[in-house]
Amino acid sequence: MYERTFPNKRFKHTLAFLQKHISTDETILDLGVENPFSKIMKENGYTVENTKGEDLDLDFTTAQTTNTKVTTAFEIFEHLLAPLNILREIKSEKLVASIPLKLWFSPAYRSKTDPWDRHYHEFEDWQFDWLLEKAGWEIKDRAKWTNPVKKIGLRPLLRSFIPRYYIVYAERKISPQTDSNEGNGPDKI
Repeated sequence: MYERTFPNKRFKHTLAFLQKHISTDETILDLGVENPFSKIMKENGYTVENTKGEDLDLDFTTAQTTNTKVTTAFEIFEHLLAPLNILREIKSEKLVASIPLKLWFSPAYRSKTDPWDRHYHEFEDWQFDWLLEKAGWEIKDRAKWTNPVKKIGLRPLLRSFIPRYYIVYAERKISPQTDSNEGNGPDKI
């Protein structure tokens, strides 16, 4: 995936955001196989375990059984058909996740050679916020940044000032205590 390019700017922003919210004494489950950024996290003192390549649309076992305090998901949810499912199954208390934002001037990314390297979703920020809220997460902080490219043209120019990446820090919502009248609608009291 990183044969010809290495996303230095994205990794720099992602690491700074992670360090702002997560201390190195908190354990991390990083969704996705080991990758250059999970190695960067380890080099910066984090204890990181990765999922093993299972299809996270169908197999939630690792997310359900982990004892880690934090789950990270950097550029993962856009590859899933139904990211709500894994988001609901994560047992960690904290989540740091980033996505590429949908750009009105560019189609969704699709590798012609790797069927796993395709974007089923490219979200607008409000859509990702809504997805997290629906899955039981409360966003505590967020950031965006651009991804300029060294090319000439209208789209490269737009990439210089329109944000491409969105990152959030979220915590699992605490469920409200149920009282003895739960399930009793107004007509059942």
